[in-house]
Amino acid sequence: MAAANGSAGGVDTRGEFSRIYGVLKEELLKDPAFEFTDSSREWIDRMVDYNVLGGKCNRGLSVVDSYKLLKGDNVLSEEEMFLSSTLGWCIEWLQAFFLVLDDIMDDSHTRRGQPCWFRVPQVGSIAINDGIILRNHISRLLRLHFKGKPYYADLLDLFNEVEFKTASGQLLDLITTHEGEKDLTKYNIGVHRRIVQYKTAYYSFYLPVACALLLSGEDLTNYGAVENILVEMGTYFQVQDDYLDCYGDPEFIGKIGTDIEDYKCSWLVVQALERADESQKRVLFENYGKKDPACVAKVKSLYRELNLEAIFQDYENESYKKLIADIEAQPSIAVQKVLKSFLHKIYKRQK
Repeated sequence: MAAANGSAGGVDTRGEFSRIYGVLKEELLKDPAFEFTDSSREWIDRMVDYNVLGGKCNRGLSVVDSYKLLKGDNVLSEEEMFLSSTLGWCIEWLQAFFLVLDDIMDDSHTRRGQPCWFRVPQVGSIAINDGIILRNHISRLLRLHFKGKPYYADLLDLFNEVEFKTASGQLLDLITTHEGEKDLTKYNIGVHRRIVQYKTAYYSFYLPVACALLLSGEDLTNYGAVENILVEMGTYFQVQDDYLDCYGDPEFIGKIGTDIEDYKCSWLVVQALERADESQKRVLFENYGKKDPACVAKVKSLYRELNLEAIFQDYENESYKKLIADIEAQPSIAVQKVLKSFLHKIYKRQK
């Protein structure tokens, strides 16, 4: 996701957000429910820093930014800043939990420019338990800071729902793109959409705004349309990601795309399958998912032949128009502002 505001109203939001991380981590390292040894405390300290930090914190900061827009106030009280940041960090912890386990499942090597946690010497399969601890930290933080709040049960329910949707999306992704069962006939726009919505859109787009709405005293059952818009936005964001994986400048986006080699159910391959004739499909079936650069080049050449760049531009323009219309149909101007701020961070992004 694109970056959130660094500062607002003379307050360094990112700096304050980072400071609150230190407070929350200290609380977890002193959790009275467990009798820590020195070595277990040191392990948790290092493990949390290694896995929760290192990202851009866009999901977490989006809670703070959305809450400000909903309140119509650029400066939050100390308590409001602390509570919105705590929910933001809970989302960052959730992301860390997913990534630690995803990397094991995908047998990945690096994450955020360093070795995946399970590949760090002396960690190995302990990383599975660390993932479970990261998930439990969220419940501990919510209990510690929100138990007396009228929306506490709604917060627990929200995190449980989003976690279930994300894990179910991951399952669909894993069984669809399963190694040893490579079958492009399984790939279509419906499958791609379902994977993306459940695996990415709910926790990346809906969850931060839902947290801000609950903090503002709103009832989420009144915001079904907002949920749909944010999930749609998350889908659009992932389609952009799939496009940039192939067409983005590696120097600029900071990574070399590998969706073709990795046999990903990418938006591009789904579009190609829909448009290809029999001989073009043969090229895809013979070359997609191979590490050989010559095979990758053949797939990219076919994408050019099918004019997928122009098809993406059309998709992007249509998505934007529809999202703006749906956003402007929302009765609350504050909610419109939140949704537009999300959309304008990602529209026509280059990385």
